[in-house]
Amino acid sequence: MQINSPSTGFFNKTEQTANKLNQQLATGKKVNSAADDAAALQIINRLTSQQEGYSQSVRNAYDGISLSQTADSALSGVGDAVSRIRELSIQAGSGALTDSDRQALQDEVSQLQTQITETFENTTFGGKAIFNGEDTSFQVGPDANTTQSVNASDGSFANAILSVDISTQAGAQAAITAADDVSESLNSQRAEFGAFENTLSSTIRSLGTQQSNIAESQSRIQDTDYAQAASQQIANDILSQASIALRGQANQSASSVLGLL
Repeated sequence: MQINSPSTGFFNKTEQTANKLNQQLATGKKVNSAADDAAALQIINRLTSQQEGYSQSVRNAYDGISLSQTADSALSGVGDAVSRIRELSIQAGSGALTDSDRQALQDEVSQLQTQITETFENTTFGGKAIFNGEDTSFQVGPDANTTQSVNASDGSFANAILSVDISTQAGAQAAITAADDVSESLNSQRAEFGAFENTLSSTIRSLGTQQSNIAESQSRIQDTDYAQAASQQIANDILSQASIALRGQANQSASSVLGLL
């Protein structure tokens, strides 16, 4: 027969502490359930949600950079075509050429015009047309309305170059002027995408810093201090061994009393 004693309750307490410390050391977390620290768990969950928001925001920002780079590459191709049309226009302005010579040059211009049109119509990102004349917005923060956007022209500024005809000297002169105007608009559009890309890069750095700060805060609340936990485990093991010894003595004393009875 075993008689309950204070040492039994003490032993149960040290055993519970041992289980808790073992779990903290095994998981690396000092708060594993609401029973450990309900208030801390709520804070940890809130910080986790914020971290996930920052992570997704960074991915969104990188999507914005990719779109900007795609658009800029397309505009670069358009710029090359416009430059070639200007070069052909200057050539067509020469009085040494015949009408058939200029028509041959115009045939190349027509091909370049088709290339420009197809670029604006077919350039997409994620299945969505880029040059649609609308703002494209990206969520770049964990809170509502933290967005950044860029406007991609519908390409209508290039219409002037799409209608030129250099089969005559007069048409060639007009084409040179049109090419200059379109090139200026192209440069402005590319500058807008470049500024957007730089802004997103800066945002990504800022988000990374904020996410790191949140992770540090969460770590201080959630992560196990291994040195402290190991020290507590050693101390608890000593107490546990002492309680086992005390419980043994108590049981022996109880047996002696029963024997006398």
